Amino acid sequence: MTNNVFSEILNGLYENKVVPYLGPGVLFDSKHKTTGEPIPADSNSLILAMNDGQPMAPKLMYEFPRAAMNRELKRGRNYVTNFLDKVYAEGQWGRASVHDWIADWRPHYVVDVNRDTQLQDSYSDTEHTLIVGVARITAAQYRFRIFHYNGSEYAEIEQTAVNKNLPVLFKPMGTPRPISNYIASDADYVDYITELMGGFAIPDFLKEYRIGKKYLLMGLPLNRDSERMVMSDIVYSAAEPKGWVLRKNPTDKEIRYCKRLGFEIIAADCADFLEYTLAENAA
Repeated sequence: MTNNVFSEILNGLYENKVVPYLGPGVLFDSKHKTTGEPIPADSNSLILAMNDGQPMAPKLMYEFPRAAMNRELKRGRNYVTNFLDKVYAEGQWGRASVHDWIADWRPHYVVDVNRDTQLQDSYSDTEHTLIVGVARITAAQYRFRIFHYNGSEYAEIEQTAVNKNLPVLFKPMGTPRPISNYIASDADYVDYITELMGGFAIPDFLKEYRIGKKYLLMGLPLNRDSERMVMSDIVYSAAEPKGWVLRKNPTDKEIRYCKRLGFEIIAADCADFLEYTLAENAA
């Protein structure tokens, strides 16, 4: 049964009818080139990395945005930005297998809620459009910035200048490249999600393109409100059912949520999916 579903997903990916939606679990095998430590990607590992490896108070350990808000209030917004830059811009991380697969398949549209640059690296030799989420700005009504990559460097553009034929990389939670910017603290999420719900955090061309698409949620936990609220608005106007979630041991809360939203849970993880795709390529 799982193989049949994987086959359907791969066909949809090949036809650009299925959109990969990447969560922290896609970085499961990305490790530091010197120390061998895994890249901080999920909520818990990010909190520990931000606090010198030490747990914070239980109420702050609940979710990274909450812990980041605590640090922002005590040390300023730049503290969180500098921490994420140190992790994702300065850290020497090995490639994740999922990103090697993405580099081979080159989907037309990918959503990546991680803050690292490996997705961008996968398209480093390909002209593309990068959309980055922003929050708590007063200069513009929109909560995104758009960059055109010409094969060697990024340049910021207006949404009216986007070439719709180019691949689209959507990084709603930010990236250090080409300009360091992140959605990290509770305050960031509140502002971003508010404007996302209002339609001001996604460019018009992408609102049009995403109509009727299905999604493959990879490595994305759905037991916290922040991730769920961002995802539910990004996949707005998707096909029905909306797609699939790779989740080996979903919680009851995740099962109920996926059923209500219209996602089928596949009892597999990213490694299982990659194993199937490699076998199919070798066949």
